[in-house]
Amino acid sequence: MIDSEFRNKIHQLMAGVPAGNVTTYGDLAAFAGHAYAARAVGMIAHYGDESLPWHRLVNRFGGLASGYYGGREVQAVMLEAEGVKISPEFVVEKFKDRRWQPKL
Repeated sequence: MIDSEFRNKIHQLMAGVPAGNVTTYGDLAAFAGHAYAARAVGMIAHYGDESLPWHRLVNRFGGLASGYYGGREVQAVMLEAEGVKISPEFVVEKFKDRRWQPKL
């Protein structure tokens, strides 16, 4: 069971990821105070508030989410509409430059 305080923190952080940037499951988990809860972040994203920009959530290597609604192709289209280039392997190009971290 995922703690509601943790879920709320993930939602708050995800809402703050600006267009043109991405963040990782592990980053969100760490920023929310649970560095090893990346899988829990994935569950929150999968069942979370649909109004949040979940398309900006990628794996630790910048790879797109295989479980994204509509698949990697849809996630790629949404990110590219924000100016984020995606490689043919569904990885964010210049990942380090695009990786967002909140100002805590």
